[in-house]
Amino acid sequence: MAARAYKVAVILVGKESLLAPLLEEAGGGELPIEIRNATEVVAMDESPVAALRKKRDSSIRVAADLVRDGRASGLVSAGNTGAVMATSKMVFGTVPGVDRPALSTVLPTLTGHSVLLDVGANIACKPHHLVQFAVMGHLFSKKIIGVASPRVGLMSVGEEESKGNDLTKEVHRELKRLKLNFIGNVEGRDLYNGRADVIVCDGFTGNVALKTSEGLIEAVLTLLREELSRNLQAKLGALLSQQSFKRLKKRLDYSEYGGAPLLGLRGATIICHGRSSGNAIKNAIRVAKEFSDNQVNAMLEAELSQVEQGPKGVVPIGG
Repeated sequence: MAARAYKVAVILVGKESLLAPLLEEAGGGELPIEIRNATEVVAMDESPVAALRKKRDSSIRVAADLVRDGRASGLVSAGNTGAVMATSKMVFGTVPGVDRPALSTVLPTLTGHSVLLDVGANIACKPHHLVQFAVMGHLFSKKIIGVASPRVGLMSVGEEESKGNDLTKEVHRELKRLKLNFIGNVEGRDLYNGRADVIVCDGFTGNVALKTSEGLIEAVLTLLREELSRNLQAKLGALLSQQSFKRLKKRLDYSEYGGAPLLGLRGATIICHGRSSGNAIKNAIRVAKEFSDNQVNAMLEAELSQVEQGPKGVVPIGG
């Protein structure tokens, strides 16, 4: 699907004995799709550190090596998130001033789009990690999405500065002193209302928020379909509103947004969750292509090089 739609060459990395018949069955024999054999697999419940150390011929490691060696422009994986992040960090390295790459995703809002990070790469974070996420989210929103002065919010349990745990309180103090358009704490309800252009949180909170949102959207769309087929009047209304419902589904469908890029690496890595549909993988490949075409990581590295280096990482000195 991606090779046809985006005219992009794809390297499938994994066990060739399994991939080759599946590729033939899917009708991909005439497309620019190459299979690169990898003899090992990192299980979803496997320790990322152990996999990184012991499985040098895993599909994740082989794919990362292809990007490092210039054979591929980006890595797309729906595998073990921790292993993908650890491997990408070791093989590509991070840009100066970034301790940990942040898994980011773009969400549709009432006024446009917002960037949520981190959404699962860093479960346990220290304050300076979230400060770095805020800087990267600010740059991504400004340079890629095109928001002139991104409003940066910190996810917490209340809008007041006094609300939250020790981590969010300290991050709030740090973000207030930076030259960002920091709007203070935001809550879960602000994910989609457009109040903030960038929402910063630790990976545990972000992952729960993201997957809760996906589950809610799926439930709402299912309930809507049920109601629209309940009787003849509802079916007629659905027929008249068919195009509007299709547009709504497209705006809310997570698979239309592809995977989540890891920001802060010296290489393009796009992570999808394990139950991604074919459409989600297709769009993740599109995101990887766009990252490569627009040299997003090089841009972030160039921008981060222009900010002051504090004792705990990047500190922006301009808007």
